[in-house]
Amino acid sequence: MVDVKNKWALITGASRGIGYLTATFMAERGCNLILHSRVAEHCNRIETEAKELGVKTMVVSAELSEHDQVIEMLDLIKASETEVDIVFNNAAVQVGYRTDFWNTPVEDFDLSFRINTVAVATICYRLMPGMIERGFGRVINTTSGIRDQPEQASYSASKAALDKFTKDLATKVEGTDVCVSLTDPGWCRTDLGGPHAPNDPNTALPGVAVGAFIDDRKSGRFLHADHFHGMSLEEAVAKAHTLERGD
Repeated sequence: MVDVKNKWALITGASRGIGYLTATFMAERGCNLILHSRVAEHCNRIETEAKELGVKTMVVSAELSEHDQVIEMLDLIKASETEVDIVFNNAAVQVGYRTDFWNTPVEDFDLSFRINTVAVATICYRLMPGMIERGFGRVINTTSGIRDQPEQASYSASKAALDKFTKDLATKVEGTDVCVSLTDPGWCRTDLGGPHAPNDPNTALPGVAVGAFIDDRKSGRFLHADHFHGMSLEEAVAKAHTLERGD
């Protein structure tokens, strides 16, 4: 199992929900954090709590729907000479539920793909070459199990595109110590999932984080959080190692 102590993890959408819980989980294990939110001040709470756990932090901000801001964020990280070892592409947008889905506006697709797919791809393209050069890296892209809901077509299509992007990219690092995985936290009661979702956000751990700890040089796995519910991290990693690409 990977020891993440003193490594650096970038977590998008770190100020709340699954991103916040992931940041706390990683900090408790000694991982330094690059905390992203649309507004830097939104990360004040998690930054303070992480520092109290004895880890280093850096806060960055970007509206992920604006490509220029994503590039500026990545340039800032590069200028800081911080070597990113782990990436949790957690942030996402789920636009309004379109009961009249036949009239879904094109803007829904534009926004969904810019945040849920293009921003993730940009982050991967910028940070993974450095991981490959240094010989270590973990990328965990957050997807969704949503299906059969044309009322949310733009969200589900953007996540399906992310799945394809991730699995194809994984073939280029397979067998190396740069591992790329997908995770699905499930339908949780977060700002994105809404108050009527069936799952407590804490049930997503350790599943959403397990991809950072695998050490068998396999990429392209689909690590559903509910497959690891109730397990210790060590148990979760052992189970993840038994899964095959696409599981």
